[in-house]
Amino acid sequence: MSNDETRVEAEIQAKGLNAPRLTPDLIDACISAEAFHVFPGTTLTVCALTLRNGFIVTGTSAAASPQNFDEAIGRDIARRNARERIWELEGYLLREKLAGA
Repeated sequence: MSNDETRVEAEIQAKGLNAPRLTPDLIDACISAEAFHVFPGTTLTVCALTLRNGFIVTGTSAAASPQNFDEAIGRDIARRNARERIWELEGYLLREKLAGA
């Protein structure tokens, strides 16, 4: 959970906003596995997050300057980008459930 997510989550709880919603913990619980690949000779890093149901979301990162490439940073950015996609997918799923209620 990022510092920004922690801040927003605390604000939501402080305001007593308790309607059905997504939380950072729920998003993290969706992830069952992760894999990374850096394409040889490039700075392109891909993160594949496998969700509980087997669906895979991906995120990428690439350094504009090869001299600034750091594999650990690339993995972190690619993972964050993949995780952001989970918010979108889970948000859609929750909205579908709420619309049918």
